[in-house]
Order: sequence, then C-alpha cells, then structure tokens
Amino acid sequence: MVQYPYMKYTIIVLSLILLLGAGCAVKPINDSLNLSNQDLTSLPNNLLEDTSITELDISNNQISGSLPSQIGQLKNLRTLNASNNNFTGIPAEIGQLSNLEIINFSNNQLTGLPNELGNLTNLQILDLSGNKVSEIDLEAIRKALPKTTQIIL
Repeated sequence: MVQYPYMKYTIIVLSLILLLGAGCAVKPINDSLNLSNQDLTSLPNNLLEDTSITELDISNNQISGSLPSQIGQLKNLRTLNASNNNFTGIPAEIGQLSNLEIINFSNNQLTGLPNELGNLTNLQILDLSGNKVSEIDLEAIRKALPKTTQIIL
C-alpha cells in the first residue's frame, strides 16, 4: 500500500449534513476535509467553493463520472485523494491547481488524462494504479511533469 506522507485528516461526520439537508454547508476543519467512506454518489454542491481547503479526501465512495470542473477553484489544494471510486474523467481545470503535491486516483475507471496535468510543477506523487490509462496519455504526462514526480501505475 502506498503511503502519503503529507496527509493528515480531520474527520467530518456527514450524518448531520444528511439530517440537515443538501443545503447545509460542508466546512472543513483545519483546511482538511475527509469525506471518505461515506457512500457518496456525488460531491456536495458547495464543497468546491471553499478555497481554503488544502487537503481533500473523497476516497472509498461511489462517485462516478468526471470529477467536477469546479475543482479548479480550490487554489490552495495540496493533496487530493479520489481513490476507490468510479471516476471516468479528470477535468482540464485540475491543471490550475499549482499547489498540488499529491494526487491519488487509484482504482477508478480512468482511461485518459488531461494534458493540463503537466502544468502541476509541484506534483510529487501521481497515483493512477488500478486504471486503464492509455500509454499515449501516460507518455505525454511523463514528459510534461517534473522529473521529481513519482507516477504510480
């Protein structure tokens, strides 16, 4: 199992949010938001509006489709764990997140990658294991990313 040394989490209990309704604001504590293992099928509407988030864990849910393009609003995001979902795409807007250091998209349904991943000059770890990403996309990303980036397949 891959260890992510910069991840620290504050657990947010979603049960209260579900009881209060979809309009309830999801707020991170200490700029970290852990929504893992919550059986989510989509992300809360206001989640991608909080630009203070530095660490986001949405792993081990049932989220499908593409990660919403609004992810590009999280300018302070350093760590994104979206592993063990059913994501089929990563939006180009992810390339706007210049502070990203760790991305984990392992065990999803990805087959392609946006070229904009190459804009992430601070990226240290990109985990794509358990996906069926094309060799053409992988080669393009390898060339664009810093040589210090560890790509896990």
